[in-house]
Amino acid sequence: MPRALKVFRTPIGFHDAYVAAPTKKAALEAWGSTHDLFARGVAEIVTDPALTEEPLAAPGKVIKRSRGTTAEQIAALPTVERPDRAASGDEDEPQRSTSAKAKVKTPAKPKVRPKPPPPRPSPDTLEAAEAELEAAGRRHEDDTRTLAREQAALDRRRRDLERAQAAERAKLQEAVDRADTAYAAALKRWRAARAGDGD
Repeated sequence: MPRALKVFRTPIGFHDAYVAAPTKKAALEAWGSTHDLFARGVAEIVTDPALTEEPLAAPGKVIKRSRGTTAEQIAALPTVERPDRAASGDEDEPQRSTSAKAKVKTPAKPKVRPKPPPPRPSPDTLEAAEAELEAAGRRHEDDTRTLAREQAALDRRRRDLERAQAAERAKLQEAVDRADTAYAAALKRWRAARAGDGD
């Protein structure tokens, strides 16, 4: 029995890439990724019917959907200031010499990287348990069918045995009836003979 399809999503550029696959491994292969994106928290399972309908209609095919409009994507890009104008604050001010800018420029504070979020919990244990449950269900169905076949065979044997026994009893009963009739006739003749001898 083939495993049920699930829909997975991961960001690729300005798009979200969806794919319907039976396992995470199959999803990673469809995306062409050699890294475990699920362990890194950048890939996930999607259950929203509005988002899963199109991928489920084309299993194994990567479906890309844009995240927002082009204007929203451009607005989301980081802004970069020109160093010769950012220091003066005036676009019309002529550029200063390198030595002058070095005196005015203050050292930039080191950026503090935010602490990465904990890795997303892995559903491997759940998927393994579900697979074992499905395998047990298939095994139980096979056992039930086998038992039903054996029971049907036993029922046929019982019916055949009952017919054979009934036929044998009828035949033996006929023999008993014939022997009883013959015995009764012989006994009658014997008694008649004894009565004649007594006269």
